[in-house]
Amino acid sequence: MDYYLLKVAALTVTASAIAIHLLTRARKSRPANLPPGSLGPPVIGQTLGVLRAARTNSGNRWIQDRVDRYGPVWKASVLRTPTVFLTGPAANKFIFFNSALRARTPRSFRRIFGDKSIVDMHGEDHRRIRGALMEFLKPDMLKLYVGRVDAKVRHHLRDNWHGRTTVRVLPLMKRLTFDVVSALLLGIETGAVRDALVDDFRRMVEGVFAVPVDLPFTTFRRSLEASRRARRLLEGITRDKKAMLGLGKASPSSDLITRLLSLTDGNGEQLLTDEEIVDNGMFALVAGHDTTSMLMASMVRHLASDPAALAAMVQEHEEIARNKAEGEALTWEDLSKMKLTWRVAQETLRIDPPFFGNVRTTLEDIEFDGYRIPKGWQVFWTAKVTHMDPKIFHEPAQFDPSRFESQSPVTPPCSFVAFGGGPRICPAIEFTKMETLVTMHYLVRHFRWILCCNPVLSPLHGLPIELDHRTSLYIRPE
Repeated sequence: MDYYLLKVAALTVTASAIAIHLLTRARKSRPANLPPGSLGPPVIGQTLGVLRAARTNSGNRWIQDRVDRYGPVWKASVLRTPTVFLTGPAANKFIFFNSALRARTPRSFRRIFGDKSIVDMHGEDHRRIRGALMEFLKPDMLKLYVGRVDAKVRHHLRDNWHGRTTVRVLPLMKRLTFDVVSALLLGIETGAVRDALVDDFRRMVEGVFAVPVDLPFTTFRRSLEASRRARRLLEGITRDKKAMLGLGKASPSSDLITRLLSLTDGNGEQLLTDEEIVDNGMFALVAGHDTTSMLMASMVRHLASDPAALAAMVQEHEEIARNKAEGEALTWEDLSKMKLTWRVAQETLRIDPPFFGNVRTTLEDIEFDGYRIPKGWQVFWTAKVTHMDPKIFHEPAQFDPSRFESQSPVTPPCSFVAFGGGPRICPAIEFTKMETLVTMHYLVRHFRWILCCNPVLSPLHGLPIELDHRTSLYIRPE
């Protein structure tokens, strides 16, 4: 009996020693002082929840629920990668200006849109590509395109709004903005090629919010197939425009592709490779039409509930129209007078940022707010939580464009981050502004509208509205 008890005691001691050793090793291998939260089940983590929230336009609610539970810094696992979510102005500044964080889109995004777009470049490559894009997006170039955008907007309103009693705003704004960006970025006008391209880009965007499983009949597979078709089209356009430039039959200011092809480095070599031009054309198409269309649709929704803001906007635009001949296109100088309209746009962007968020990858162990973030983890930032913080914006749920009247706001730096911030701030701010101001000029002068359903539910239905026509829309002969 004593021998049996001795064996049990020996086994117990041995098992305890092994358990203590394993627990100690696990504790040592796990970085200390990680943010609160859960990485969830292996492999899957919270990926399905994040994708579902982004796809159903409830991503901000998903994040806010976890902020309420864990605080402004917390962890999860997204797309098989440990991810730390940071919120607030200090967190935004930390992310925007931290050299230990590298911008990197998920692999699924890169498979759809390519590896060489500006969002995935860093260091000298990022500066080179950004500088090239800014050659097209700077105000001196955009001034040349106001008249073309003006004509696109008028024809769109005549063909899709005039004479109708109800419309769905979001799909129409997506159609308009895709017409504008496909013309100005690629030189493609409306027609069968453009229609096929817009269908492919719709499938590509759907793939971004789908589970990245490349199997037949899945959304992600359809997205990859659409990407291949769109890429072949852009590659063909790039070859044709390069040939036309070589023959002197194209102007470098015709569109984005010809502008990028015409840029050279100090040795006279093409500044961007053809692959970089195609990948950035792909990204510019989706970024240029998707975010701006959501901004303008949200402006329509907010103005429907704010008669005072709408009346003030109408007055601003009627004053501009009184100084122009009938049918005369808007100019860059006209846009500079639309200050109230841009404040309405900024307040709309504050309440309804057009994108869910963005990620960076840590190049080394870093620390924020007392928490350690290990090398190789993702860091995710989002605008909405900061924008809706009552300590920063008084009564944040209230739509109040006057917040942006002051030229020297008292809010902390990196509080309004609808376009990001730092060296990677969106390069297309002025392009978005131009397109938005031109569209709203004609929309508020010629139409009135009321929402057809609950404002909270209306985005899910494409924002249906009832239209009332104020004045006829003059279309200049082409």
